[in-house]
Amino acid sequence: MTLIAATQRPTQKAMGKGAVRSQMDVRVSFRVRERKDVDLILGQGMLNAGWHAHTLNAPGKFLLSAPEHDTPRRGRAYLLTDDAVSEAAQRHEALRPVLDEVSRRALDEASTPLLQPVSAASVPLRPSREDRAESVLREALDGAPDEGLPIAHLLMITEMSRPTLYRRLNEMVKTGRAVQVGRGRYKASDHTP
Repeated sequence: MTLIAATQRPTQKAMGKGAVRSQMDVRVSFRVRERKDVDLILGQGMLNAGWHAHTLNAPGKFLLSAPEHDTPRRGRAYLLTDDAVSEAAQRHEALRPVLDEVSRRALDEASTPLLQPVSAASVPLRPSREDRAESVLREALDGAPDEGLPIAHLLMITEMSRPTLYRRLNEMVKTGRAVQVGRGRYKASDHTP
């Protein structure tokens, strides 16, 4: 399990009791208001060892304490705007790895227009989000490997809520269209009724 905790006002209570805090191996300290906060964040004795997070003087500057370092390391983060991220994504688009079959189909479905004319009056028909999610779930389970697909993956590709996904999976298991092959892992049944 990975826990990410952040606070703008470090206190003993906010940083967790000793047992919790001792499990926080990687710690990042931006500028703090009070000198004593350095020891709360980076560990006992770091202020006296010369790590003065209260004197950091520019946006993005920080101190990093991690198990692989004997002492905290200095670092600086920079603001990345949406435009900068989009530009970088476009620049590196040609280097994108090949998608697996399930992901490729999901991407293809997402990029196809959802509006389709259904009558002479050209009334557009949009498949409901539930119908689309149901279709994606069935296709994913049909293409699942022998060890099944994990719930986290199914949640991501179907965009269903956790309760809805579990309800649908339970219904599919009861009707023999899916099987649970491990804890939180599902695939299509080998013989669908």
